[in-house]
Amino acid sequence: MAEIIAKLVKDLRDKTGAGMMDCKKALAESDGDMTKAAEWLRQKGIATAEKKAGRTAAEGAVGSYIHTGARVGVLVEVNCETDFVARGELFQELVRNVAMQIAACPNVEYVTSSLSLGEIIKQAAGKTGENIQVRRFTRFVLGEGIEVEKADFAAEVAAMTSAV
Repeated sequence: MAEIIAKLVKDLRDKTGAGMMDCKKALAESDGDMTKAAEWLRQKGIATAEKKAGRTAAEGAVGSYIHTGARVGVLVEVNCETDFVARGELFQELVRNVAMQIAACPNVEYVTSSLSLGEIIKQAAGKTGENIQVRRFTRFVLGEGIEVEKADFAAEVAAMTSAV
Protein backbone atom coordinates (compact mmCIF):
# COMPACT_ATOMS: atom_id res chain seq x y z
CA MET A 1 0.00 0.00 0.00
CA ALA A 2 1.38 3.41 -1.02
CA GLU A 3 2.09 6.06 1.59
CA ILE A 4 -0.57 8.78 1.43
CA ILE A 5 1.11 12.18 1.89
CA ALA A 6 -0.73 15.41 2.66
CA LYS A 7 0.22 17.02 -0.67
CA LEU A 8 -1.39 14.15 -2.58
CA VAL A 9 -4.57 14.50 -0.50
CA LYS A 10 -4.60 18.27 -1.09
CA ASP A 11 -4.10 17.81 -4.86
CA LEU A 12 -7.03 15.37 -5.03
CA ARG A 13 -9.18 17.71 -2.94
CA ASP A 14 -8.37 20.64 -5.25
CA LYS A 15 -9.17 18.51 -8.30
CA THR A 16 -12.47 17.05 -7.03
CA GLY A 17 -13.78 19.39 -4.34
CA ALA A 18 -14.33 16.42 -2.02
CA GLY A 19 -13.59 16.50 1.71
CA MET A 20 -10.09 15.84 3.06
CA MET A 21 -11.01 12.57 4.79
CA ASP A 22 -12.84 11.32 1.70
CA CYS A 23 -9.79 12.14 -0.42
CA LYS A 24 -7.49 10.34 1.99
CA LYS A 25 -9.75 7.27 2.01
CA ALA A 26 -10.03 7.31 -1.81
CA LEU A 27 -6.25 7.45 -2.17
CA ALA A 28 -5.84 4.61 0.34
CA GLU A 29 -8.41 2.50 -1.56
CA SER A 30 -6.66 3.16 -4.89
CA ASP A 31 -3.05 2.72 -3.67
CA GLY A 32 -2.23 6.40 -4.26
CA ASP A 33 -3.42 6.46 -7.92
CA MET A 34 -4.99 9.93 -8.50
CA THR A 35 -7.11 8.81 -11.46
CA LYS A 36 -8.54 5.79 -9.64
CA ALA A 37 -9.09 7.88 -6.51
CA ALA A 38 -11.00 10.52 -8.46
CA GLU A 39 -13.19 7.78 -10.00
CA TRP A 40 -13.75 6.28 -6.53
CA LEU A 41 -14.87 9.69 -5.24
CA ARG A 42 -17.13 10.20 -8.26
CA GLN A 43 -18.82 6.86 -7.62
CA LYS A 44 -19.13 7.65 -3.91
CA GLY A 45 -20.66 11.03 -4.76
CA ILE A 46 -23.27 9.35 -6.91
CA ALA A 47 -24.11 6.86 -4.17
CA THR A 48 -24.35 9.70 -1.64
CA ALA A 49 -26.63 11.68 -3.96
CA GLU A 50 -28.98 8.71 -4.35
CA LYS A 51 -29.25 8.39 -0.55
CA LYS A 52 -30.19 12.09 -0.27
CA ALA A 53 -32.77 12.07 -3.09
CA GLY A 54 -35.69 11.74 -0.65
CA ARG A 55 -34.84 14.89 1.31
CA THR A 56 -36.76 18.12 0.73
CA ALA A 57 -35.09 20.59 -1.61
CA ALA A 58 -36.97 23.89 -1.25
CA GLU A 59 -34.10 26.37 -1.71
CA GLY A 60 -32.21 26.96 -4.92
CA ALA A 61 -32.08 29.36 -7.83
CA VAL A 62 -33.87 30.36 -11.00
CA GLY A 63 -31.42 30.65 -13.86
CA SER A 64 -31.72 31.88 -17.41
CA TYR A 65 -29.90 31.48 -20.67
CA ILE A 66 -30.41 33.48 -23.86
CA HIS A 67 -28.69 31.96 -26.89
CA THR A 68 -26.65 34.15 -29.26
CA GLY A 69 -29.02 35.94 -31.63
CA ALA A 70 -31.76 36.08 -28.96
CA ARG A 71 -33.92 33.48 -30.74
CA VAL A 72 -33.88 30.83 -27.97
CA GLY A 73 -34.18 31.43 -24.24
CA VAL A 74 -34.59 29.25 -21.15
CA LEU A 75 -35.75 29.80 -17.58
CA VAL A 76 -34.98 26.94 -15.19
CA GLU A 77 -35.57 26.33 -11.48
CA VAL A 78 -33.02 24.11 -9.75
CA ASN A 79 -33.58 23.28 -6.10
CA CYS A 80 -31.27 22.30 -3.24
CA GLU A 81 -31.69 22.00 0.52
CA THR A 82 -30.03 25.20 1.82
CA ASP A 83 -29.56 28.78 0.66
CA PHE A 84 -25.86 28.44 1.55
CA VAL A 85 -25.39 25.88 -1.24
CA ALA A 86 -27.71 27.83 -3.59
CA ARG A 87 -25.44 30.89 -3.39
CA GLY A 88 -22.28 28.86 -3.99
CA GLU A 89 -20.28 29.02 -7.21
CA LEU A 90 -20.62 25.26 -7.85
CA PHE A 91 -24.43 25.42 -7.67
CA GLN A 92 -24.67 28.59 -9.78
CA GLU A 93 -22.47 26.97 -12.45
CA LEU A 94 -24.73 23.90 -12.38
CA VAL A 95 -27.83 26.07 -12.95
CA ARG A 96 -26.16 27.79 -15.93
CA ASN A 97 -25.12 24.43 -17.41
CA VAL A 98 -28.62 22.99 -17.03
CA ALA A 99 -30.14 26.06 -18.75
CA MET A 100 -27.63 25.81 -21.62
CA GLN A 101 -28.36 22.09 -22.11
CA ILE A 102 -32.10 22.75 -22.25
CA ALA A 103 -31.53 25.51 -24.82
CA ALA A 104 -29.31 23.23 -26.90
CA CYS A 105 -31.89 20.44 -27.22
CA PRO A 106 -34.88 21.51 -29.37
CA ASN A 107 -37.04 18.49 -28.47
CA VAL A 108 -36.58 18.65 -24.72
CA GLU A 109 -39.81 18.06 -22.81
CA TYR A 110 -38.57 17.03 -19.38
CA VAL A 111 -35.42 16.57 -17.38
CA THR A 112 -35.01 13.53 -15.15
CA SER A 113 -32.03 11.77 -13.61
CA SER A 114 -32.23 9.13 -16.38
CA LEU A 115 -30.62 11.61 -18.73
CA SER A 116 -26.90 12.35 -19.05
CA LEU A 117 -27.45 15.68 -17.31
CA GLY A 118 -28.48 13.63 -14.29
CA GLU A 119 -24.91 12.44 -13.92
CA ILE A 120 -23.75 16.06 -13.61
CA ILE A 121 -26.48 16.79 -11.06
CA LYS A 122 -25.52 13.71 -9.02
CA GLN A 123 -21.88 14.77 -9.02
CA ALA A 124 -22.84 18.25 -7.81
CA ALA A 125 -25.04 16.69 -5.12
CA GLY A 126 -22.10 14.56 -4.03
CA LYS A 127 -19.85 17.60 -3.75
CA THR A 128 -22.39 19.76 -1.91
CA GLY A 129 -23.77 16.97 0.25
CA GLU A 130 -27.35 17.98 -0.58
CA ASN A 131 -30.28 16.79 -2.65
CA ILE A 132 -30.36 18.74 -5.95
CA GLN A 133 -33.29 18.59 -8.38
CA VAL A 134 -34.31 20.32 -11.59
CA ARG A 135 -37.86 21.28 -10.64
CA ARG A 136 -39.17 22.95 -13.79
CA PHE A 137 -38.17 24.88 -16.86
CA THR A 138 -39.56 26.72 -19.85
CA ARG A 139 -37.91 26.92 -23.25
CA PHE A 140 -38.82 29.84 -25.48
CA VAL A 141 -38.20 29.86 -29.23
CA LEU A 142 -38.86 33.09 -31.08
CA GLY A 143 -41.99 32.79 -33.26
CA GLU A 144 -42.78 29.24 -32.14
CA GLY A 145 -46.48 28.45 -32.53
CA ILE A 146 -47.23 31.48 -34.68
CA GLU A 147 -48.58 30.60 -38.10
CA VAL A 148 -47.17 32.93 -40.72
CA GLU A 149 -49.09 33.35 -43.94
CA LYS A 150 -46.72 32.85 -46.84
CA ALA A 151 -47.66 34.96 -49.85
CA ASP A 152 -46.34 34.56 -53.37
CA PHE A 153 -45.55 38.13 -54.40
CA ALA A 154 -45.42 37.30 -58.14
CA ALA A 155 -48.85 35.65 -58.01
CA GLU A 156 -50.25 38.60 -56.08
CA VAL A 157 -48.97 41.09 -58.72
CA ALA A 158 -50.31 38.86 -61.54
CA ALA A 159 -53.71 38.74 -59.90
CA MET A 160 -53.78 42.50 -59.50
CA THR A 161 -52.78 43.14 -63.15
CA SER A 162 -55.31 40.63 -64.55
CA ALA A 163 -58.11 42.24 -62.54
CA VAL A 164 -57.54 45.59 -64.29
